[in-house]
Amino acid sequence: MNTLIELRNVTVGYEDHPAVLKNVNLDVSADDFLGIIGPNGGGKTTLLKTILGLVKPSQGSISFYKDGHKTDRINIGYLPQINQIDKKFPISVHDVILSGLTPRRRFFSPYTREQRQLVAETAAHMGLEKLLDRPIGALSGGQLQRVLLGRAIIDQPDLLVLDEPNSYVDKRFENNFYKLLEEINHKTAIVLVSHDVGTVISLVKNIACVNEGLHYHAGADITSSWLESTYSSCPIEIIGHGDFPHRVLEKHNGCDCCK
Repeated sequence: MNTLIELRNVTVGYEDHPAVLKNVNLDVSADDFLGIIGPNGGGKTTLLKTILGLVKPSQGSISFYKDGHKTDRINIGYLPQINQIDKKFPISVHDVILSGLTPRRRFFSPYTREQRQLVAETAAHMGLEKLLDRPIGALSGGQLQRVLLGRAIIDQPDLLVLDEPNSYVDKRFENNFYKLLEEINHKTAIVLVSHDVGTVISLVKNIACVNEGLHYHAGADITSSWLESTYSSCPIEIIGHGDFPHRVLEKHNGCDCCK
């Protein structure tokens, strides 16, 4: 396996919760499409923040590799949850996508003609070529999702991280969006966090279940018995598709991870 990221015995926490993640081990390969699932409060977002370098482990280590060699960092593109986006901010589609190239610029230097051409090419790939001058506040959820995806991939990242991409709720574009991810995965590793297990299973190559600890499942052939054993401490019910059993979310009390 051509390793891209390696977590070893990682524990991460905060002042009021010292072990949101505990003794986590995980390898992400350079061609991986990893789905991360788990209950609310189980540590999915903290795992993403650890990979992105936004929080540091209190124990353990995280290492990055490029072409088989250890490196200090890799290029990571990030698609955040929609509730983190200020749609009132006065910025155009063109400039949002262009901002994904910021790390390439020297301080205060203008964008080059080639970089602006790259915006046009990325927008065309996202089906946004007619919306480049439109402010992001005038976009639908699906359009905004494509804009932010374009921003995340324009700099040709080694890894693309997506946090609940289905939260953008544009069903008309959903299938096309996931096809785009499959295309992107030909050149870029992807880590996708979602509560929609059915969607995750239909897309990804491997699964990581996070609920303080991490249970890794190579392949996406997830059985109901495996999920129930993995989530024995938090008996969540999940909607699935295909051969995966359809279930209905059921309210329950007394589970610390669901508070």
